Amino acid sequence: MINVIICDDQDVVCQGLNAILSTSDAIKVAAIANNGLEALEYAQKHQPDVVMMDLKMPIMNGIQATKAIKEQLPEIKILILTTYDADAWLFDAIRNGADGYLLKDTSREALIEAIEAIAAGKTPVDPKVAGKLFQQLSKVALPGDTTLGRDLSNREREVLRLISHGMTNAEIAGQLYLSEGTIRNYVSGILEKLDVEDRTQAAVLALRHGLVD
Repeated sequence: MINVIICDDQDVVCQGLNAILSTSDAIKVAAIANNGLEALEYAQKHQPDVVMMDLKMPIMNGIQATKAIKEQLPEIKILILTTYDADAWLFDAIRNGADGYLLKDTSREALIEAIEAIAAGKTPVDPKVAGKLFQQLSKVALPGDTTLGRDLSNREREVLRLISHGMTNAEIAGQLYLSEGTIRNYVSGILEKLDVEDRTQAAVLALRHGLVD
């Protein structure tokens, strides 16, 4: 069972999300919070698997709450669910520890799938903002990790760099003059060496730790 806390300052949104999640036998709503401070308090009390976090809220916004929860309870996954697709909100959320980012027009089925995916270690990102995520992160130089990714070959680093720019396997294959199957093999090796579940997670990790430029 995936235990979830819903955090949104609009009661009608909380009620709607609660109704949606109640249709899944795999998900249980542990608590509903109306601001970031309540989300932090409920996270400490219930220690859920996932917190669904809005961004613009009173008392403590979603960015501040995400940072606080991740500092105190890093094992909890934070899924941002918001109407805001602006670069600043998106980048700040990821930088402060968000594990996924969806917009509120996400379908019921996609929302439930995203919660299951994030609980399993994946990184769901709304297609409408994925391109912005890669573009924004690629502009930012962050401190490197001297050990992370040290087993990557030069070719794997090049593939990872192109992944971090939002390119598909087919686009990477064309860029490097290799077959798409070869690129798939490189991607699989990169995910294994970085110990991540998907290419979005690999790109975020690489950009956070300066593995690519």
